[in-house]
Amino acid sequence: MKSLNFFIVLLSSLSLATFTKSQDPSFLYNSCSNDTTYTRNSTYQANLNLLLSSLVSNATRNNLDGFYNSSIGLDPDDVYGLFLCRGDVNKNACQNCVALAAKEAIQRCPVEKVVILWYDLCLLRCSNRAFFATMDQDPGEFLFKSDQNIADEPERFNRLVATTMNDTVTQATIATSGGKKFAVEEVYFTKSLNLYSLAQCTPDLSSSDCNRCLRIAISILPSCCSQKPGASILYPSCNVRYETFKFYNITTVAAKPPPPPPSPLTRPREKGHVSIIVIVAIVIPIAVSMVLFCMGFSFLRRRARKNRVSLPEKDGKEH
Repeated sequence: MKSLNFFIVLLSSLSLATFTKSQDPSFLYNSCSNDTTYTRNSTYQANLNLLLSSLVSNATRNNLDGFYNSSIGLDPDDVYGLFLCRGDVNKNACQNCVALAAKEAIQRCPVEKVVILWYDLCLLRCSNRAFFATMDQDPGEFLFKSDQNIADEPERFNRLVATTMNDTVTQATIATSGGKKFAVEEVYFTKSLNLYSLAQCTPDLSSSDCNRCLRIAISILPSCCSQKPGASILYPSCNVRYETFKFYNITTVAAKPPPPPPSPLTRPREKGHVSIIVIVAIVIPIAVSMVLFCMGFSFLRRRARKNRVSLPEKDGKEH
């Protein structure tokens, strides 16, 4: 596996966008590989412009669920690209983000062929190589608020992040083939603080590749982002995020309460005891019924035998 390069970003409450009604996309990071470049006004650039235009125009199609990939051109000038919008945004917000990303892709990576731009609402990716349905972790970036840590019960917070992210990843990976591989979760931490989590893969990944990508992503969190109130792991094929504020636009179930502490005076009922009680409750009535049946049968036999003995014998003559 290629080495994972990380980029640490100081994120203020303004730079790490919260959810707003307008859902304006906020830029997070970009990667422009200088390993392969193209010449301005070349056939490759013309194909790239056509591809970017196609991505933007398809961002509002209702049947795409915020994901689209396409390719244009022939080797050696073929271009591959895709966009992935966050699973909760509507089609207009998706198109706005994709349009902004397409515009900034040319500005931020003017001659590079391998380009990835991450926003809080979408991802845009272009390359001169086919990468569809392939899990990629390179390049990888993590972002967090480095100016503050969780003050109250930081170790419990870390455990809650680990458990919650694990659950969220599981939910994201069970999507049907071609469906959104996206999940969010909200859990209770304190009376004044909840934890919000998100996990998402590109839908062209298999469930196993999606699971592998997301598991690798959350495995980074303890080393990069311990006790941080918010963090994101960005890969080309998947991303995860958690915050202590609601950053997605989904009405979720009420926050899960913390598990109650075990009572020292109450012992859980053992399964063996339950089984014994059930068996006794079944066997005793059956046994009593059998005893009564046997007693009744024996009584009737003795009575019948007595009646046969006391009857007078006939002499065979008619009167």
